[in-house]
Amino acid sequence: MTSGRILGVDPGERRIGIALSDALGIIAQPHLVIDRRSSDAIAVIKALCTEYDVQTVVMGLPRSLSGEEGTAAARSRELGAAVGEATGCPIEFYDERFTTVQAESALIEGGMRRRQRRETIDKVAAAVMLQGYLDARPAHDA
Repeated sequence: MTSGRILGVDPGERRIGIALSDALGIIAQPHLVIDRRSSDAIAVIKALCTEYDVQTVVMGLPRSLSGEEGTAAARSRELGAAVGEATGCPIEFYDERFTTVQAESALIEGGMRRRQRRETIDKVAAAVMLQGYLDARPAHDA
C-alpha cells in the first residue's frame, strides 16, 4: 500500500467540508469549508490536491439509517465523478452516517459556541469521516 495524503470531502448542499490526512495517511485533520454558493468547489478541490500532493480522495457517501442511498448520495457520487475527472485522483466513497452528530458533540464538549460551531462543523465532520476511513483500512505492510 502506498502512503500519501488523502483528502476527505464531506459534501453538503450549501457547504463542503474538507479534511486532509498527514503524509503517512494515518491521521485526519479538519482543513477548510467550501461555500458552494461563492466558490467553484471542483477548482478548490483540484488546487488542494495539487498543493498537498493528494494520492486519493475519499468522498462522504450519505446513506439512510437503513443503509440505502438517496438523492444526497447520488449528488455525492456526481461530485466524486467530477472531482476524479478534474484531479486524476482515485475516488473512494465512505459511509458518512453520524459524522456531523459526532463532530457537533465534540465541538460542544470542547465548549465551542453555536456560531463558531456552524462555521467549523463541516470540516470537523469531514475529519471524522476521513479518520473512520483511515482506521478501517488494512494496516500498512511492515
